[in-house]
Amino acid sequence: MKKVLETDRLLLRELTVEDADNFYKLNENPNVIRYTGDSPFEDIQEAYTFLQNYKDYEVNGYGRWAVIDRSSHEFLGWCGLKYDRSKDETDIGFRFFEEHWNNGLATESAAACLKYGFEKLNLKKIIGRAMSDNIASIMVLQKLGLTFDKEFDFDGHKGFIYTIQKNR
Repeated sequence: MKKVLETDRLLLRELTVEDADNFYKLNENPNVIRYTGDSPFEDIQEAYTFLQNYKDYEVNGYGRWAVIDRSSHEFLGWCGLKYDRSKDETDIGFRFFEEHWNNGLATESAAACLKYGFEKLNLKKIIGRAMSDNIASIMVLQKLGLTFDKEFDFDGHKGFIYTIQKNR
């Protein structure tokens, strides 16, 4: 398990196959995946296989990271950066168990990820994608300093792309 980042309340580390149970439970809640375009995993084994085959750290040097409560060591969700080779762009993403919504965890973890992306990875631009109905995620992106760029088709729904540049 490789620790990547720390904030006042959170520890961000690489995802491992040991996270399969939490990963499965996270995507099992329809409210959590409502605006993601993702389907729930069929079972814990499918989540395990997904994590086993998750190669973003090796291929790109970064990826989505498990978000752990520093005091309780509880798995709260995930946050991180994802490189899309076909578009040559990196996006910020986050997903948390519903009982942890509205506690500033997405903002806190994503702010640390943006800083890491700009300062450690020397990225020039990071984007955020959200379905237009996903007001909570849009508010997080705006709080982080991302600004509206354009609309796009998000799996048949209206989506928005927000961007932030290094040294903005």
